Amino acid sequence: MDILLYLAIIIIPVIAQINISVSYSKYKKINNSKGLSGFEVARKILDANGLEDIYVVETSGNLSDHYDPSRKVIKLSKDIFNGDTIAAASVAAHECGHAIQDKDNYTFMRIRSFLVPVVNLASSFSWIVIFIGLMSEALNIFMFGIGLISIGLVFQLITLPVEFDASKRAKKELEKLKLIGSGEEVGVAKMLNSAAMTYVASVLTSVLEIIRLIAIFDDRR
Repeated sequence: MDILLYLAIIIIPVIAQINISVSYSKYKKINNSKGLSGFEVARKILDANGLEDIYVVETSGNLSDHYDPSRKVIKLSKDIFNGDTIAAASVAAHECGHAIQDKDNYTFMRIRSFLVPVVNLASSFSWIVIFIGLMSEALNIFMFGIGLISIGLVFQLITLPVEFDASKRAKKELEKLKLIGSGEEVGVAKMLNSAAMTYVASVLTSVLEIIRLIAIFDDRR
């Protein structure tokens, strides 16, 4: 049982990462029929939704794209910012989806933002607490460490609707504003679905990790 848990914890995120990498590699080579760069797609979606005050800037890294709600900035990686591909349009639109969520005060996004400092603090100490609990054989401390890790799981569960909703908004905006051509919806959907699966994989991995720790707790008890 332990071996199966370990394997699942390792394999699930690897499969998810391979899936997004394959989709990205495929669709970053296929130009969108409108010839729009990721920057242009983002700018058109933002302007159409009254979000002219949000900046779109280029950032370093690969698939490091994200929306910063505190600074009201969408950061797109080089290939997404400059590329006129289906992948670029998909990712840029997704990040705009988050900006629109912010404007609409989307409930799950507000909850996630509220939890960020709590999760950062909990994740910083969780494994230290678990290690201390194991070494001292203090099961109450060990269980407290599991509780801290569970806060991260709650955060990941709240993140799921945020990401799926952003993708839904992205598809809607791309089609409504005619930023992609006929038949390109399939590529957009595959890109966004692959990205969403990485979040699902993170949730499953965290659940399995907590199950493994609870099993250790039961053995020690």
